[in-house]
Amino acid sequence: MVDVLVIGGGNAALCAALMAREAGASVMLLESSPKEWRGGNSQHTRNLRCMHDFPEDVLVDAYTEEEYWQDLLKVTGGNTNEALARLVIRASADCRPWMRKHGVRFQPPLSGALHVARTNAFFMGGGKALVNAYYRSAETLGVHIRYETPVDRVELDGDRFVAAYSGEERFEARTCVLASGGFESNREWLREAWGQNELGEWPADNFLIRGTRFNQGVLLRALLNAGADSIGDPSQSHCVAIDARSPLYDGGICTRIDCVSLGIVVNRNAQRFYDEGEDFWPKRYAIWGRLVAQQAGQIGYSIIDSKAVGRFMPPVFPGAKANTLEELASQLQLPEAQLVETVNRYNAACKEGTFDHTLLDNCHTENLQPPKTHWARPIDSPPYYGYALRPGITFTYLGLKVNDRAQVHFGGQASPNLFTAGEMMAGNVLGKGYTAGVGMSIGTAFGRIAGVEAARASLQIRNEHA
Repeated sequence: MVDVLVIGGGNAALCAALMAREAGASVMLLESSPKEWRGGNSQHTRNLRCMHDFPEDVLVDAYTEEEYWQDLLKVTGGNTNEALARLVIRASADCRPWMRKHGVRFQPPLSGALHVARTNAFFMGGGKALVNAYYRSAETLGVHIRYETPVDRVELDGDRFVAAYSGEERFEARTCVLASGGFESNREWLREAWGQNELGEWPADNFLIRGTRFNQGVLLRALLNAGADSIGDPSQSHCVAIDARSPLYDGGICTRIDCVSLGIVVNRNAQRFYDEGEDFWPKRYAIWGRLVAQQAGQIGYSIIDSKAVGRFMPPVFPGAKANTLEELASQLQLPEAQLVETVNRYNAACKEGTFDHTLLDNCHTENLQPPKTHWARPIDSPPYYGYALRPGITFTYLGLKVNDRAQVHFGGQASPNLFTAGEMMAGNVLGKGYTAGVGMSIGTAFGRIAGVEAARASLQIRNEHA
């Protein structure tokens, strides 16, 4: 029997396994995917949002606890547990030395269109390099890793963990950390969560999955069915507007369309439906998937002109390109007259000031609904470009309720030996919305907490049975 069983293979799971092993516990980690696909959604990440009171190593200027909290408060609309959120924020300030000790390397500060040089630390080689570094360190420390071992159920004695099952194979442990992700790859559960819209459509049928195909939510469902306390709305998720031509799974960061704030977005009727310039893109990119999901056919179109080129991270696929709006509409299969009318109405409403895509500038619209609050410039300089958008689900927010020790709750009571981290509990902090890098902050903070607490609990259990 091992001391700590970790179920999952991404950032949160690995942080838990490493911390538990460092604390002296014997650890087994069960990853559902083959070795070549290990790492869950963490393999597609790029950075970690970090609090810091002054410039340090790869972080410039300062990003205080209060500013971080206000950013999180804004994107969640207050739908967050402040105590747990602040725990994550404070933990993000001092995790980098530990990450470096386990082989993670960071890039020098980035500048440019993403506005995150000050707030986020970027991994050298991206999330795949981070995951590989953690696996190498785990193997060196003696963590027993099993691939292609999907856990489908757990055995509980009341609120106490006893064992986990993968098929008929039983894994007994003194404590357990659940870190096997959400249900974003489970199409039936997505359909259940989103239901039908007024047009009789099932929006979830048109969702693409930015991350791993292995996050089916099987273990999450099993725990909820067993009476674990839930947190979060099943229809809420990290949902991004991505290229409609993206693959069904594992498209990752390169499928994102980042020119939204520099132009307009229209639905299939060529009508705008939201303020494209509401705030900086890293604070707003994760609302656009949900906005597109709420449109007929779950599709939108980002329209820009040549003035925007070079001011955003280019997508992996080239967009439609035309010298006239009518020609662009034809390529995108949009109603030509309506697109021209929408653009003309928008252009007429633009009150140009001093354009600066790196600031919340004073270029805005007047007498236009919906408004465009910043970066509003007429779309009048051909060639014109258009990108079809679909909702891209990264991870879901329905999860398990926890406390500051990462303990799973049953009927309001904390389990003595069952813990959770990562996507399975992110809804405690993210009721809705997202800001770049906070998912990795949550996974790192609670993964490390869960590992320490599981190791401590396992030692106590050992002593009780000595």
